[in-house]
Order: sequence, then structure tokens, then C-alpha cells
Amino acid sequence: MSDAAPAPRPPMNTLRGVLPFLRPHRSLLALWLGSLALSSSATLLLPVTVKYVIDQGFVAGSPINQWFMLLFGVAVMLGLATAARFYFVSLLGERVVADLRRTLYGHLLSLDQAFFEKTRTGELLSRLSADTELVRSVVGSSMSVALRSGITVIGSAVMLAVTSPRLALLALVGIPLAVLPMVLSGRKVRGVAKDSQDRVADANARAGETLGAMHTVQSYAREDYERQRFGDAVQTALGTARKRIRLQALLTAIVIVLVFGSITAVLWIGAHDVIAGSMTPGTLGQFVLYALLGAGSVGALSEVWAEVQRASGGMARINELLQERSVLALPATPAVLPDPVQGRIALEGVRFHYPTRPDRAALEDFSLSVSPGETVALVGPSGAGKSTVFQLLLRFHDPDAGRITLDGVDLREVDPAALRRQVALVPQDPVIFGASARENIRYGRLEADAAQIEAAARSAEAHDFLTALPQGYDSELGERGARLSGGQQQRLAIARALLKDAPILLLDEATSALDAQSERAVQQALERLMQGRTTLVIAHRLATVLKADRIVVMDHGRIVAQGTHAELLAQGGLYAELARLQFDH
Repeated sequence: MSDAAPAPRPPMNTLRGVLPFLRPHRSLLALWLGSLALSSSATLLLPVTVKYVIDQGFVAGSPINQWFMLLFGVAVMLGLATAARFYFVSLLGERVVADLRRTLYGHLLSLDQAFFEKTRTGELLSRLSADTELVRSVVGSSMSVALRSGITVIGSAVMLAVTSPRLALLALVGIPLAVLPMVLSGRKVRGVAKDSQDRVADANARAGETLGAMHTVQSYAREDYERQRFGDAVQTALGTARKRIRLQALLTAIVIVLVFGSITAVLWIGAHDVIAGSMTPGTLGQFVLYALLGAGSVGALSEVWAEVQRASGGMARINELLQERSVLALPATPAVLPDPVQGRIALEGVRFHYPTRPDRAALEDFSLSVSPGETVALVGPSGAGKSTVFQLLLRFHDPDAGRITLDGVDLREVDPAALRRQVALVPQDPVIFGASARENIRYGRLEADAAQIEAAARSAEAHDFLTALPQGYDSELGERGARLSGGQQQRLAIARALLKDAPILLLDEATSALDAQSERAVQQALERLMQGRTTLVIAHRLATVLKADRIVVMDHGRIVAQGTHAELLAQGGLYAELARLQFDH
């Protein structure tokens, strides 16, 4: 996604995407607005009480105590209301962003493999963290400051007119001058803010990619190279951020100079009125405080405006993700698979191109039937399409032409989740989560108890090395199973598949990372697992191929031969060549 053409500048209405996340928290919103109204009222009352303190509090015989008590009372009300406003709006911001992150993460999990093939993980993490943090800042802070400042500006303007209509009229001349730069610069600030977030996402994506491949980075001694690449990405992000900050700083300076310049001119006129006796010092003090409140609020609005532009850019990027849709067509009323699933698989005239490689067919006119309980080995050179068959059987993609059925039901008519519950996959590169060994095995069947987990581990020859770990099955395995050897990771993945106990088994080089002793043990476990199950195996190991009921030889996305090991050797051709090179036969 990051390689696409620059997106158009996000309009302000992109922040409307936050509204659905505010609605579930109406009570909290009401409490915030109530405390905001109270704190704003207290703020606007302060200048009035100061006027009476000045005009009445210093006059002989005047009840000075009551005026100062009134001033203190207003200050207490302001303090309590401000604290309540801060509490409610901050909590509102946290809840809204928690909902937003949950929704965004859930949406990402619903997208298909085609999306993840074209999108970098680091970029997605940036949107889940940095962009949602911008929204939290707006909802939990900037929105409150903007509304409070807006109310204060309006209230101050009204009270300025009440206090001295003539001076207020002169002061109002400066307001359009202050607001105009904010309005004119809004689109530019918004665009720069989105560019800044995009560059941060690029840097995050670069770091995520490198940290996930540290074994390769260090084995090639490319630390300095990766440090330089990340430094360049950070420098680019810094340059874009500097441009945004410079624009925001200039805007703030212009607004403050215009506002306070106009106020200074008006106060100069007011001072002459006090000297002339047409205005009391308290009234001028009241006017000054309202003018300062109004000016300060306009300045705050200019800063908040910049934050809102940044959040608008962040929300635009989030909206882009939320608008992404899976290309897999989900049936309105999914077909129901037989219960129990027999495991009869048929691929009929399948043609398929990966979305990222539309110019080259991964499968072409591919037809294959697998009987229930049959074990079929797929062999062929790299790029022949073996793994693509697995991708289509799991319905990570749909074929461009032809169809795939399970027990006679077209996979396009089946809910993908229901289909995948019937399939256990052991990949060539097993995925081990940064959790305990027990949780990694339980991933195959979440409701499994300790005895079932241990039975699966024993069958996969994993029990001995797991019990030898410091905390046994409860030992944390590190990110991507860093504390286990390659063979141990593979056996853990096999245990997970054993626990799932699905009627269809897909083995992608499932014994490739095992030593000879472990392979024999695991091969026995896999043979037990294969009994009564439909099994497709991608394998280069001779032992696995010999045990298969049928071997299917693939090349360039087509089936070029099939039969038993002995039959294919007798035929010569590609299989005999592969057997000589790969099986050392």
C-alpha cells in the first residue's frame, strides 16, 4: 500500500469516522459536557467577581470579605469542574480509542491473504498505534480544549460587549484577522500532517521487517547497513515532521500577534477612558480579563486546530484500512459441510494467478481428485505450484477458473472458518507464538485439557524436551519460538495439528527440520495421524513419498505425472530426475 500513488488530502469530515465510537459512551459524553459547561461558566464569572473586588473591595466601609469569598468560591468551582472535565474527557478518549483499536484489529483479521501479501506489517502496526494515538489525543484532549476555548471565545465576546460596547466593537476587528490564517492554512496543514504520519509508518515498517529477520541480518553482518537504512527512514520522517512543525509554529505566532496586538490597541483606548473618568478601574479590569480570556482561547484554538489536522490525517489512514474488503466472496447463506466430513477433495480445471503476480499462472488447468483417507504426495521443483494447492484448499484465495470441492460442496459456498476447522496444517516454517509451550499446542484446540495436550505432545515426540524446560509445558518459548531448535519447533507444530484432530491433513515439508532419529519417531506419529484421514503431503523426503498412496508430480502449475514411487521411477522423466537429485536414490 505504501508504494501506491499519494492519496488525496484528507478532508475534515474524515473525523466523522470517530462518531460511531462516541455513541456507545453517551453517558460519559454527557458528564463531560456538563462539567465543561460548569467550568466554562466559572471561567466567565471570574472577571465579574474581579470587577467587584476592585471597585468595592478597596472602598472604606465596603464588605470586603464577601467579595473575596465570592472570588474564592468561583475559583473552587472552577477547580472542581475543570478536574471533572479532565477526568471524564480523558476516560472518554481512552475508551473510544480502545474500541477503535479493537474494531481495526478485528477488521484486519477478517481480511484475506491477498491484502497481507501487498501490505507491510510495520505499516499496519503504525496505524494501530501511532494513528489511533492521534485520535486519542483529539478525543481525550484537543476536542475538550477546542470546545472549551470556543465557548470561552463566544462568552468573552458577549461579555466584552456587555462591559463596554465601544471597546468591544474595536476588539472584534482583530478576530477575523486571527481566524483567517487558520482557515486558509487548514488544507495545507492537514496534508503535511498525513505525509508526516505516512513517513513514520515507513520507518516503523522498516524496523519491524529488520527486527523480524535478525538472524539473517546478523549472519550477513548487516547491522551497520540496516542501521543506515532505518536512520534514512527516520530522517525522512523527521524532515516531514519539521515541515509540519514549522507551519504550525508560524500559524500560532501569526494568530497570537494579531490577537494581542488588537487587544493592546483597545486597552490603550480604555486607559484613556479611565483617566477621563468615563470608565471605572474595575470595569477596565473586567474588560482586560475578558479580552485576555478570549485572546488566550483563540491562541489555544490555533494550536488545537493543528492537532485536529494531524488527527484528521491519522483518521484518514485508519478509514482507508476500515474500507478495505476481502476479495473472497462470502456467501449470504453458506453451504453446510457434511457431518462428519468424509474428506473427498476435487480440484476441477483450476487456473489461478496470485494477485501480486498476475502475469504468471501458479496453477493452469489443474485437476486432481483425492479419495477419503487417501494420502497423496505432491512433488516437483520449486515454483511448481505445490504450496498453491494448499493455499486454495484452505481458501486463502479463490481460483480464477474451475472449482474446488470438499465432499461435493464448492468451497466458494462454504464459510471459510467452517472449512478451516476441518483442516490441520503443518507448515514448512512452523509459527511459534511468544507464549508458553502449552498455549502453543492448545492453539490447535482451545478447549483441550492438560491430558489431551500432553498426549498430543507425546505423539509428536515433543514431551521429553518440553518437560526438560525450566517450567515444563508452562515455559515461555520467546518470540517465534527463539528458545527452541528448528526440529523442536517443528514437533511443536505437529503436536498442535495432532491436537486439532481434523479430517483433512496438509503437511508442508513437515519433517524437513528433524534429525534422522526424530524423523523416524515423528514419521510414526504422522502415520498414526494419517489413518482414516485425507492427507496431502508436500515432501522431498523419500520416506514420506514411499508411504504415500499416490504421488502427483507437478511442474509449472500442471500435473505432469502421477502414480506410485516404483511406477514413476519406471516412467523416467521429471520424477526420476528429482528422485536422483533430491532423494539420493
